[in-house]
Amino acid sequence: MTYVFKKSDARNIHKFGVDITLYDADAPSGVVYEEVEKGHLQEWYSDVSTYQWFIIEGSGTYVIDGEKQEVAQGDLVVVPPGHKMYYYGTMKMVLVTTPKFDPAHEHEVRVIDESEFGEIVASTARR
Repeated sequence: MTYVFKKSDARNIHKFGVDITLYDADAPSGVVYEEVEKGHLQEWYSDVSTYQWFIIEGSGTYVIDGEKQEVAQGDLVVVPPGHKMYYYGTMKMVLVTTPKFDPAHEHEVRVIDESEFGEIVASTARR
């Protein structure tokens, strides 16, 4: 059994404005390291997974079911299945999905235009 999963073995992808390091561990939960400079340019929801982000560094805004939630270093964001979400700002985060991410259960609502982020992104970038 593997107990330690090295960053060098993880997959690096860029998805909707987010740099993602995906650890493909054989575990019931998925673990991802994310860096975002502007925002996650997609609104989506999952049928089955709860998404839990821990903000390591930076700040931003999560939009969950249309409601804006300001976040900063040290905050935890928990979004249960069935809730629409996207986020913007400049942040480094760890994401845990339970159960593990499965693309068959993730549904795109819409692609987000960066202009929707407006002055919030500009002010976040200046910090």
